[in-house]
Amino acid sequence: MSEPDRPRAERGAGARAAFGGLDGLGGPGALGTLDVLRVFCGPDGRGGEGLGVVRDGSAVPGTAGRQALAARLGRNCTVFVDDPERGAIDLYTPTLRAAFAGHCCVGAAWLLDLPELITPAGVVGARCDGEFTWIEAHPEWAAPTPAVPPGHRQGTLRRYASAAEVDALPAPPPAASAPAAGRGEYAWAWEDERAGRVRARALPGRADGPADDGATGATGATGPTGAGALLLTAELGRALNIRQGRGSQILTAPGPGGQIELGGRVILERPLSAPPHTP
Repeated sequence: MSEPDRPRAERGAGARAAFGGLDGLGGPGALGTLDVLRVFCGPDGRGGEGLGVVRDGSAVPGTAGRQALAARLGRNCTVFVDDPERGAIDLYTPTLRAAFAGHCCVGAAWLLDLPELITPAGVVGARCDGEFTWIEAHPEWAAPTPAVPPGHRQGTLRRYASAAEVDALPAPPPAASAPAAGRGEYAWAWEDERAGRVRARALPGRADGPADDGATGATGATGPTGAGALLLTAELGRALNIRQGRGSQILTAPGPGGQIELGGRVILERPLSAPPHTP
């Protein structure tokens, strides 16, 4: 049975069993239910953005403990499931708590198999459509805000003349993403305007971020969230098929009430190596 066909309680069971407990991270063996996903994968299974999902959020209670765990895991985002029946989730990058993150919500929607998720930003509609998992979100959840935490940069959309020009853009190393280094950039160009095909890259927008975001559009003040794809779709007002970063694919479409649909493939990845134990 393939992963998408499994009941939600069974999805990722192999990864969880192989991962085992992480003593010292929320208590001995508390994280035996950490699922590791890649979201927004390309048609060949490459690319995508990784995240960890802690199925039993009660194993790591409190903001401080969750933030510490997210930092130690070092993943782009860590999701804590507080209510698997209602879809209540809590999101953390390695440096801060996020109100919304597109790839986190798409991954959680695939894993939990629910019609909606409850995030700090609001209720997120969700659905699975065969190969793709979709969420509905308001683009303002991804918009840059004046209050940018230390070490982060606001993002901006920037159009280029061709996909080749986007590919040729240099990506500074993470060390160059200093707090005052300027604005992150969601660089994009049409590959086929009539068909809605876009080539995009999310250039550094935070000090602990990757040199070139693989999939998620690292342009928002809350870190990598799929923000670039949401904002670009809102600006252009049309459905897009975005080839982003290194082999990733993001699908978007304007929805009712000003919302944007954000969709992609989700793959269950091999489990992470456990961080070193801290007595």
